[in-house]
Amino acid sequence: MTSNIIQKYFQDLNPTQIKQFDQLFELYQNWNAQINVISRKDIDELYERHILHSLGIAKVCQFLPGTQVLDVGTGGGFPGIPLAILFPETQFLLVDAIGKKIKVVNEVAQAIGLKNLTAKHSRAEQIHQNFDFIVSRAVTQLKDFYPWVKGKFKKESKHTLPNGVLYLKGGDLKEELNASQLKNIKLYSLSDYFTEEFFQTKFVVYFPAQ
Repeated sequence: MTSNIIQKYFQDLNPTQIKQFDQLFELYQNWNAQINVISRKDIDELYERHILHSLGIAKVCQFLPGTQVLDVGTGGGFPGIPLAILFPETQFLLVDAIGKKIKVVNEVAQAIGLKNLTAKHSRAEQIHQNFDFIVSRAVTQLKDFYPWVKGKFKKESKHTLPNGVLYLKGGDLKEELNASQLKNIKLYSLSDYFTEEFFQTKFVVYFPAQ
């Protein structure tokens, strides 16, 4: 397994980033055998279904240097670790309520030399600082998710997209979006950026802080 699929869509990677992406397969394979953070059948599809999927967020928003991002319910480090590799000058805080998953995140980040990432065994509600963006990957329904992160956004926006949530979700989202009662939601279809069949029903859901 190599990161060729990543380089296909992100052609400006430097040698350090390419090496970091290349290292992920063996690291996750080894850790997954000890602590199950990725479904067994998915580990062979790591680059497409986990790493490239996480980087879908980067097609919607290019984080500027100095940006602060919170990844809620990161599990084994998705989308936070791939995004931290891609944006080395952005600061990432990855949180998960399951301590052994955070152990994997810390071990992987340390092994590939990520300096812009901190991982914490914590629930989102226990984090008392503000961020430019909050990212997550299908942790729960949006109506349940937003109350966890409400009030954790910086007032001043410096990106084209106002500060808010970038949420990776799949499937038919109509009912869920209606039930969330969130305003100004934008859906970005990942099939507009990636040609693999896996992305046909995958979206980045964006909405500003409210």
